[in-house]
Amino acid sequence: MPTVPDFLRSTPPASLRAYFTAIKAALPPDVVWEGAANEVVPPLLRAVDGMDDAARLRVMNDADRVGAMANEAGEAALYAVAKDPACLDALENSHARALWMFLNDVAGFNHAEEVRYADDKRFGKTWDGFNCQPKLVVPRDGEPIAAFKKAIGERFESRHVEIEICDRSRPSQEGTDAELVQVAIYREGRAGDRRVFVNGRLDRLAFRPVIEAAITYEPASGVIEIVAQARETREEMVRLFADHVLRAPFEGQRIPIRQYDLSRLREPFDFPTDPEDNIESVRVTQMRLMPYDVQGQRFTVESMRTSDETVWQMAAAGMKGQEHGIEGYVITQVRFTIRFRAVPGVRGGRTLPVTITMPKGCDLKDRTERERLVGEKYLRRWKLLRDV
Repeated sequence: MPTVPDFLRSTPPASLRAYFTAIKAALPPDVVWEGAANEVVPPLLRAVDGMDDAARLRVMNDADRVGAMANEAGEAALYAVAKDPACLDALENSHARALWMFLNDVAGFNHAEEVRYADDKRFGKTWDGFNCQPKLVVPRDGEPIAAFKKAIGERFESRHVEIEICDRSRPSQEGTDAELVQVAIYREGRAGDRRVFVNGRLDRLAFRPVIEAAITYEPASGVIEIVAQARETREEMVRLFADHVLRAPFEGQRIPIRQYDLSRLREPFDFPTDPEDNIESVRVTQMRLMPYDVQGQRFTVESMRTSDETVWQMAAAGMKGQEHGIEGYVITQVRFTIRFRAVPGVRGGRTLPVTITMPKGCDLKDRTERERLVGEKYLRRWKLLRDV
């Protein structure tokens, strides 16, 4: 049970007590809720170990879901849908906030999981964005939603379709929260089978998978974004959403695609920043180059933290004696670190590592929303990112 010990150790005793009371778990009398936090964990672990398979599996699944929403990205999703953020603010830590939402606002917690799914995949391989009319109203039920569900079912030959709609927010590059409506789409996939153990023997069990997609609509701009596995179906789903839910014309106009340009890093660059972002330094730590005139070769230069040489100095040394210097190479990947100044009372300043791979790869999508905003702001200012 790798997630259960972490769940128990990271969650305040009062929150754990509320959880085990809610699931009506039989606990031993040696659980002293008013004692030190580390004294609560051992008897709870023994209690979970002693549960029957069904009860223990429930705790494991609950711990996994709560733990997934207790990091920075999960918390951002919780606050994006929270009806009363001040209530979450008053709780002791991120696990307490995630567990409180899990116990007291089941629909809100489910919506937060859907928000995180959409935001984690944003700008990735399963994402697309389109322009539509702004200032439209998204109905929550009635004939438009019924028609949308029917259209999804007919298009994908799905017997069952469920739609979940919620209001949410997302930090914008202007520093304010953009108000969105998110639509989670769950449809039944084609029949298949999978290997399972039945009474201890390996067998095959027929099943139909649930396929998830997420659509967000921003009334202020009219932008529709979608996350769905199959690229060829994403525009169709957005078209059905516009036709049946928004009741608006849809021309299939994609929003600009972001593209990276590393050519300006052929020479040393000072990476200008604004004081209010509290950035101490920006340092390129790795650069991968490919010669123009030779296929199938890569040349990687890495400057470790303890090195006094920059990647440009190392690259020049490595190319010494060649006919062409760095101008004979295309930069295919860079890795750099944005270091923030230390906060009083906290040891050391945090760092934001960023890796850009030509032409459209960047790992900022795996960071928190705040880090993405800071990162993208400067990638554009440094002319490493542009819309095409």
